[in-house]
Amino acid sequence: MQESLERDLIDTVNPITASWNFLSDTYHRLGSPREFYTISRYTTPIFGILFLTLSLIGTYFGLFVAPADYQQGDSFRILFVHVPVAWMSMFIYIVMATAGAIGLIWRIKMAFVVTICSAPIGAAFTALALLTGSIWGKPIWGTYWVWDARLTSELILLFLYFGIMAVYYAFEERKVAEKATALLSVVGVVIIPIIHYSVEWWSSLHQGATVFAEGGPKMPAEMLLPLAFMAVGFMFFYGYALFLSMQNRVLENEHKSRWVREMVIRQGKNNELVRFFLHGRLRLRGLDLLGFNIIGASRICDFS
Repeated sequence: MQESLERDLIDTVNPITASWNFLSDTYHRLGSPREFYTISRYTTPIFGILFLTLSLIGTYFGLFVAPADYQQGDSFRILFVHVPVAWMSMFIYIVMATAGAIGLIWRIKMAFVVTICSAPIGAAFTALALLTGSIWGKPIWGTYWVWDARLTSELILLFLYFGIMAVYYAFEERKVAEKATALLSVVGVVIIPIIHYSVEWWSSLHQGATVFAEGGPKMPAEMLLPLAFMAVGFMFFYGYALFLSMQNRVLENEHKSRWVREMVIRQGKNNELVRFFLHGRLRLRGLDLLGFNIIGASRICDFS
């Protein structure tokens, strides 16, 4: 008790210590499947709203406020999608590799969940980056695809995402699959600096750094602002999609836990569909929860 009071006193006096303790407590809370599920149910809708708001603002400024490029004309406007999704394709993999390392070293279950649930989202962003890059490349390079260093390394990243997903589903034992997926994610992170520096290490048609160039961005503020809105918006979309997927995965992994059973019973009182599940009136092939085969049981608690 005395130690707790002393800690509260220190936190009041030192805001840096208070912030660090808050982040540390939040980190450890999110490491618990139950705590994560509780917190994410409130934060996920916020991420979705922020994504829609920022992406709409970025789209408006990108289409109607940003001036046309003096060389590419209006065709350059696809960069407001292409560049952020390309950034996200690498950012998500870094998150995966970091979470995989945390899971392997500290045996934190939620770290494995982050790695597994991030893979399909990262693959989607990578595929979109390749698609928008091809569309943009046609009027600039005269072709949709060239075996350029940047494009080829980005394609390898897409295959790496697919490989990680394939490895996870190749094992029947979940814990073995989680460790194998995390290990592959950590080893594969070497592709990220290759993608980033590919335009410098090899002769490339792809333009070099523009936003993070030495000496500052090489584009006017009218173009940089919508790009920033879109980039931050896509980050919130990643958080939104990740948390939804993690909620599903948590309930699948923890379906035999007492807290999941109690939650389904508690939230099913006013839910006709859950009452069907609980009374065994609906029997579908899927997740075994409360003695019944329930498909999509991870969404039960979101019905209202």
